[in-house]
Amino acid sequence: MDSDTLQVFQSELTCSICMNCFLDPVTIDCGHSLCCPCLSLCWEEVRPNFQTNIVLNRLASLARQARVAHNHSSEEQVCVTHQEAKGLFCEADQTLLCGPCFECPEHTAHSHSPIYRAAEESQEKLLKRMGSLWKIREEMQIILNQEAKKTWSFKDFVALRKEMITGEYQRMLLLLREEEQLHLEALEREAKEICEQLEGSVFRMTQYRASLKEMYRELTGICCKPDGELLQLLALTRLYVICYRTDLAETQKPQPVNPELICWPVTGILDMLNNFRVDNLLSQTMTIHHMSLSEDDDDASVMFRDEHHGASRQPQIVESAVSWGAQAFSSGRHYWELDVTQSSSWILGICKDILITDTTINVYSKEACILFTKKVNNHYSLFTNAPPYIQYVKRPLGRIGVFLDYDNGTVSFYDVCRGSLIYSFLPSPFTFPLKPFLCLRTP
Repeated sequence: MDSDTLQVFQSELTCSICMNCFLDPVTIDCGHSLCCPCLSLCWEEVRPNFQTNIVLNRLASLARQARVAHNHSSEEQVCVTHQEAKGLFCEADQTLLCGPCFECPEHTAHSHSPIYRAAEESQEKLLKRMGSLWKIREEMQIILNQEAKKTWSFKDFVALRKEMITGEYQRMLLLLREEEQLHLEALEREAKEICEQLEGSVFRMTQYRASLKEMYRELTGICCKPDGELLQLLALTRLYVICYRTDLAETQKPQPVNPELICWPVTGILDMLNNFRVDNLLSQTMTIHHMSLSEDDDDASVMFRDEHHGASRQPQIVESAVSWGAQAFSSGRHYWELDVTQSSSWILGICKDILITDTTINVYSKEACILFTKKVNNHYSLFTNAPPYIQYVKRPLGRIGVFLDYDNGTVSFYDVCRGSLIYSFLPSPFTFPLKPFLCLRTP
């Protein structure tokens, strides 16, 4: 085939996209033929499952062979050693060889094939690999489309989720407001009943006290009678009757009322507080042999003192133990729970100073927020300090929760078993680090 004919033949077998000889040619609906890889790269959105044009593919292969034969005379296709055209390909060494090179001992044991055939086999391998890559790419496009849809769907879901969460909190606030109203109404009713009990107790005690005074006046009048008249009067009234009346008056003495409000639980309060929970808080403990709580409300103090110093003294029974944290809090929100199950007399809270031997803490100091029990009229009652208040609620018998909101200057105590509030100090800015502590008197 002369040069002009070869050129016309190759031009008919040239892809209009890459301007090279067809590689895996396919024919589209309009009748034009293109390389399948070129069509894939240009027509990304929709790639029909084209079939290879077998006849055109074979003609393209022949055109490439003719081009190789025509180019044998080119400098890079001529063996420098033997000055002959390279027409063979050594698969072992992956090199082009001429006839004499093929007959050399180092190549005779290797597999050889004509250059066009080796090139076609390599192209077929590459086309298979390219097909696999394109298939993976198409699969990735499907996943990509799904991921894009998922992105918009997720954004819509987040917006909906925000509305759901806002609605849930609003509903919870509504439920809590309703619970708050019920709690306040119940507190009002309960307080009214207790106030009526207290007023009735005051009335009965007043009446009782007046009757005792009248009886006392009557007995005084009898005692002041002349001897004879005194004896005659006693003989008439009988002395045992008088003794019976006085004994009866003593046994009918009205008892004081110990007012205690019901501890209503606050829904979800402990779940919320546990978000700020600190465990293993009290890391230092000291046993003490003396703990005194002053009964004078004007100057109440708690004294921690270890009176057992010398080895010559007789061992003393440990009355109490005090524990406190190794680190002080100077910011943030912190919640912890303390167990007072084994003690009826205890003191707990936070304070400025570290509790050490020979230390006295003023219960009503402004540098401490304290909850403690004190025995009054044979009944243990709850007290808080600064300002001093008696807490007319049931004494906790299990764990007590303490919540410190340092930045807002508040400290609150909770009955963990009942899930209820015991007392919350009014907000007051803290200007010093605070350490938690607990003092338990052993039974």
